[in-house]
Amino acid sequence: MKLSKRSALTVTGLATTLAAGILFAQNPGLTRTLVGKADVSIPGREAVVARVEVAPGAKAGRHTHPGDEISYVLEGETTLLVDGQPARVVKAGESFVVPAGVIHDAHNNGAVPAKLVGVYVVEKGMPLASPAP
Repeated sequence: MKLSKRSALTVTGLATTLAAGILFAQNPGLTRTLVGKADVSIPGREAVVARVEVAPGAKAGRHTHPGDEISYVLEGETTLLVDGQPARVVKAGESFVVPAGVIHDAHNNGAVPAKLVGVYVVEKGMPLASPAP
């Protein structure tokens, strides 16, 4: 069966959407929305930019990234829990960095959503986040 160019584009679009869903699989209460993705100067790596929202009372869940996370809190606040470090509250206007492979979590103990911009410099072809024990 031969697909028309339009059908092929539709199939490609659906596959991309499904892959993005898998890439951004996450806990309920945590939303990561892809904003952009581009190659960086480090071979085999790419920058992924996402809008991140942690609902009131929600937890991101312990996880890691296959690269560095650099995040900036736009609104609200979250408690950042990084293995080997004391818990830290990060508020609107503040940022944090989590090195590649380090287990971390974020809890929103507040009454409003925590909204962040996350920039991830990660290995190409790897899931953006992986659950950790």
